[in-house]
Amino acid sequence: MIEKAEIMTTTATQREIITRLRLVEKRLADYKSKNRLEFYNKDKVHEKQMQFHRSTKKNRWVFGGNRSGKTECGAVEAVWRARGIHPFDQNRHQVDGWVVSLTREVQREVAQRKILHYLNPDWIENVVMVSGRADYPEGGVIDYITVKTVTGGKSRICFKSCEMGREKFQGASLDFVWFDEEPPEDIYDECLMRVMDKKGYVFGTMTPLKGLTFVYYRIFLNGDDEDIWHISMEWADNPYLDQNEVKKKSATMSEDSLLRRRYGKFVGVSGPVYPEFDQSVHVIEPFDVPKDWYDNISIDPGLSNPLSCHFYARDGDGNVYVIAEHYQKDKDVCYHADRIKEICALLGWKKDRSGRINALIDSAANQRTLASQKSVAELFFEQGIAVCPKVNKDVTAGIHIVKRFLGEKKLFIFKTCTNMIREIKGYVWGEGESPKKVDDHAMDELRYYLASLVPKKKTESEIARDKQKLLKHGRKYG
Repeated sequence: MIEKAEIMTTTATQREIITRLRLVEKRLADYKSKNRLEFYNKDKVHEKQMQFHRSTKKNRWVFGGNRSGKTECGAVEAVWRARGIHPFDQNRHQVDGWVVSLTREVQREVAQRKILHYLNPDWIENVVMVSGRADYPEGGVIDYITVKTVTGGKSRICFKSCEMGREKFQGASLDFVWFDEEPPEDIYDECLMRVMDKKGYVFGTMTPLKGLTFVYYRIFLNGDDEDIWHISMEWADNPYLDQNEVKKKSATMSEDSLLRRRYGKFVGVSGPVYPEFDQSVHVIEPFDVPKDWYDNISIDPGLSNPLSCHFYARDGDGNVYVIAEHYQKDKDVCYHADRIKEICALLGWKKDRSGRINALIDSAANQRTLASQKSVAELFFEQGIAVCPKVNKDVTAGIHIVKRFLGEKKLFIFKTCTNMIREIKGYVWGEGESPKKVDDHAMDELRYYLASLVPKKKTESEIARDKQKLLKHGRKYG
């Protein structure tokens, strides 16, 4: 039989255990609140944020929808660099960096708050305020924070506002600039000058709400600058969002708002032709393609305009791969044919029984020129390339086919095909039901190829002719 004293002792022991557990929980909570950066890798980060952090490019951008996690990774990147603890960059010296917001109010509510969230107070040497109290920086506007580095140095994170004007961005020599949302172009250019002598970094995190601005043309479409890198984030990339809330919110938004605010897409006056295109999905690293996947070559000829030529492969599951490109203007057929044959030789591309290379080409290639009295198709044939001009040029039908391949994730473009990537991102609607006829040469021959894989539907007139043939056949032999 248990005595009363034993029960009291047991109860006291339980209370002591509970008290100790609560103390441990409080200490853990206090530790986490001071060391949020340590738990970013474990608790909050998602894969696209890590792709941003792992990139070694000097000019990196995240185009993300609201609540996709873009600002989070921008703040962490800045703190890692200021502290000298970047996990993918071994540079440990003290740095000077700017955090650029659109206004002082936005700075206080967004970028500044995120920086303070990830800065352990023990790392802060000094806080200088524009307004408010240094002992309560969250409630005011910060001018700069001095951060202790792990090697004993002192870094500075300065906060700038675009409303200050370009002149206030002159003179400094910086290690990094973080743009929280899209800056005016003159301030962007000025900041590029600020990081030049230190070979520093520029990175931006933004929701593209302003349409096809300089960021679209100079960053998003720029496939030739090896220092520029970008990624798109959307709500589905953030595993910490409530998916029921995502569905409810999506159902109330217009198509344009969805593209911008959920998917982080650039939208012009009439929008992109292929909003289904996602560079993180449809652009892939080159790999050794099995030769039995080689399928066809497609050409959109040009003289003053570029000639666009791409090499297409297809696997057993019907996935299409764009594996090589030739894209150049102001050259004759002999030049283009030589370049195409060089690529064929590098790839080990197949030839027909006559030893010629086969390709699709725009039917306009059948037209003879006054200068040579020969068509482009005939000139290519003389150079050993047998082009077939019998392509489906129905633009509307072709666009639907391309959309289907993109939507079903069955079209993949090697990252070395920079001109096709640039064109597909910049392909936008014009007036009515037609895309703008600007910089669309790769888009045309992409349609020719993909349309060649899909049987063309018969028109009503073709069906009527077939019916008449059957009736005539029946009268003759019935």
